[in-house]
Amino acid sequence: MHDDFNFEPIRGLPAELPPGEEILWQGSPNPLRLAKDALGLYWVIGYFAVLAIWRVGVSAADLPMTTALGHGVPFVLSGIVAGLLLVGIATIQARSTVYTLTNKRACMRIGAALSMTLNLPYVCIGSASAAVRKSGLGTVTFQLSGETRLSYLMTWPHVRPWYFSRTQPAFRAIPDAARVAAIFSEAAETRLMEPKISRIDPDHGHAGVVAAE
Repeated sequence: MHDDFNFEPIRGLPAELPPGEEILWQGSPNPLRLAKDALGLYWVIGYFAVLAIWRVGVSAADLPMTTALGHGVPFVLSGIVAGLLLVGIATIQARSTVYTLTNKRACMRIGAALSMTLNLPYVCIGSASAAVRKSGLGTVTFQLSGETRLSYLMTWPHVRPWYFSRTQPAFRAIPDAARVAAIFSEAAETRLMEPKISRIDPDHGHAGVVAAE
């Protein structure tokens, strides 16, 4: 089978890891949960269910119930087809997505038709939040700090819904989301607490401060 991502030296990453960086976790969205959370699967099914009930109710006023029920069948079938399409789209999205946490950054390889990789250094992430369901599936959302901006449309559905002006990238519908959030928290805290190194210009005696690599 052809691998559309065989150009990646490391799965989910566009280049080899630099010295001192290591992968702490990798994962992908759960397709069905992604369809429910990001593509509105329940809303679409509910919409066609309401249409079917309404059509049966209208027909039942003038026709026998058995005939009226038959009038609702096309709406039920349309709802099933629409639901399957959404699940198919979510499956394609999930298969092409790889979320990665290293000891220095969060990475997102996203995009089914046009693949792109987002690198989010921990120094650019102001805070994060986790929404975890009883099943363990959940979403970890990153709030970017400073002037860092992302396009909502370019990164959807891997974003927090409805936050257009300040797009918040997210690891969506991932298994064991609480553990992933804990890994991120520990790695980000460790990274941000790394000491700064003062570098002195030997010719002029001027000192500059650079972040430790």
